[in-house]
Amino acid sequence: MRLPATAAVLATALALLLSGCSGDDGGGTDADGTIRLSFQSLAWQKESVDANRRLVREWNAGHPDVQVDYVQGSWDNVHDQLLTSFEGGEAPDIIHDASDDLADFAYGGYLADLRTLLPRRLTEDIPERSWATTTFGDGVYGVPFLQEPKVLIANKKILDASGVRIPTAQEPWTWDEFREVTAELSGKGRYGVAWPLKEPVSVTLNLGLSAGGQLFHRGADGKVEIRFDEGDGVMPRTVRDQVGSDGSAARTALGMGGSDTLPGFFGGRYAMVPLGFSYRQQVVEQAPEGFEWTVLPTPSGSDGIAQGVSPQTLSVAQDSPHKREAAQFIDFMLRPANMVRLARGDWMLPTGTRALADPALHVAENGWATGTALARALRPAPAQAVRGYPEWKDKVATPALQEYYSGAIGTEELKKRLVEDGNRVLDRYQR
Repeated sequence: MRLPATAAVLATALALLLSGCSGDDGGGTDADGTIRLSFQSLAWQKESVDANRRLVREWNAGHPDVQVDYVQGSWDNVHDQLLTSFEGGEAPDIIHDASDDLADFAYGGYLADLRTLLPRRLTEDIPERSWATTTFGDGVYGVPFLQEPKVLIANKKILDASGVRIPTAQEPWTWDEFREVTAELSGKGRYGVAWPLKEPVSVTLNLGLSAGGQLFHRGADGKVEIRFDEGDGVMPRTVRDQVGSDGSAARTALGMGGSDTLPGFFGGRYAMVPLGFSYRQQVVEQAPEGFEWTVLPTPSGSDGIAQGVSPQTLSVAQDSPHKREAAQFIDFMLRPANMVRLARGDWMLPTGTRALADPALHVAENGWATGTALARALRPAPAQAVRGYPEWKDKVATPALQEYYSGAIGTEELKKRLVEDGNRVLDRYQR
């Protein structure tokens, strides 16, 4: 989840200030020989910031010869801020980002290839499907450590009173069943679901995996082509039908962000809201007293409950003079017990198998067990590592999907724009 926080320029200024105060010789080493690393974290929730800061303090206490300076960054404009830092030779040694933001930095030579820097303990603990999100060409340019599935957060009283079958990760609703349930849950002044689709692209692509949708297809020559097959249409068609013909999804919610739907959810206007797993924290903090809610898996298709994710990552700058020490710090941060602390701080799931097995993440309270049950179904987001994806998303897919969900255009026009206009965009990046 990305939310505005401190301006990027302040993070850069703070990094420079820390460097100046430390007596750094410009090569990452103090006058007394102490190696000094900068770690730019994008943690923004208080629990997450506290967890990161505590781990940095613990590292520093145990490693007097390698000290780490915590630098608060922001998800807001992080790509541009990092690009400026890289080009100015002032990038942090250790970089917190998301896997879908790494491709340009990896191909641009700004990030260190981690294959020879990471210990076997860490590389073997994280599944291959997660490593696939940070592998570009022959190199690995980030350690995926936290991920966030999409879930249905539901009003428990409405759900129980309706008598509908309650889905589990083992027996989820199909997309057809989900459509029927939302109609069942709708009533006077109430919608069965509110789809917050202000940014419709990633959720459409990621949930589309459940029905076999892929949209992006890489050929033997490495080039990517966009195709719109049967599976690509299942999720968007369901949403469009719920909004248009069924009236079971709130049309006004289509222009909302996830947080915008919560007041209506708490007020009983929406029975369910598809949201990222970390939104549970906002529900806990903001729900009125006595409000009962539950966490359900998203619907399944021909590929079960598969869905795409872009994990949070830790990378090392190529220009860092102390790459090995930076990798050792990452290894410390991502020890199983520490990964659990970071996951709980961000209300997300760890990628590490040992951390994911921690009993603290399998409790029923606040839907943790439902989320961990989804972990095996998580896949790299379809657009992962596709060059030109940001332009396709902003100029082609976002307006096309917004018009489709609102009913302004039909399926054929959606396909035409996504495929024909989209492939013209990708072609310019693949010449």
